[in-house]
Amino acid sequence: MPASLAAVDIARLFMTRELLLGRGLAVLTAWVLLNLVGSGYYLANSDRRHESFYFHGMNVGWGLVNAGLAAWGILQLHFVAPAGLVPAELLQSQLFNENLFLLNAGLDVAYIMTGYYLRARALVPGQVLPVRLLGFGRSLWVQGGFLLVFDATMWSLLHWLGRDWFRLLG
Repeated sequence: MPASLAAVDIARLFMTRELLLGRGLAVLTAWVLLNLVGSGYYLANSDRRHESFYFHGMNVGWGLVNAGLAAWGILQLHFVAPAGLVPAELLQSQLFNENLFLLNAGLDVAYIMTGYYLRARALVPGQVLPVRLLGFGRSLWVQGGFLLVFDATMWSLLHWLGRDWFRLLG
């Protein structure tokens, strides 16, 4: 480790990343609230015979799952850098977070494609409850689309933040 890079600098790099993750989790939490309140309202006022019932029902389900993920992420945040943090640990956790968001972006593409599949299946003659497939498919488009933008943005910001760390940390 370069002599100029003190423990204070390592702690600053760590806290900068934690702040970025915290802001990302705030965006995810806002999305959760929008889904739970907005789709919860429309679900209560929708008719089962229409696509919108299944669309909003799926959005509420996604909201609950995302609420759990956001809560877990918030509980993992550190408001003070751990004592004795070494550059190798900093880099390892940085790469873990980048890879996590990159993996999630790949899953988001799979959600969107599954939405297309469900919507196509709804058009097959004789399909049982095609409105359910249409609603679920549309929800997968919306949820997968938002999460793809979110995860790709978080990966980009984290990658940009960590791009100079290798040079700084030696």
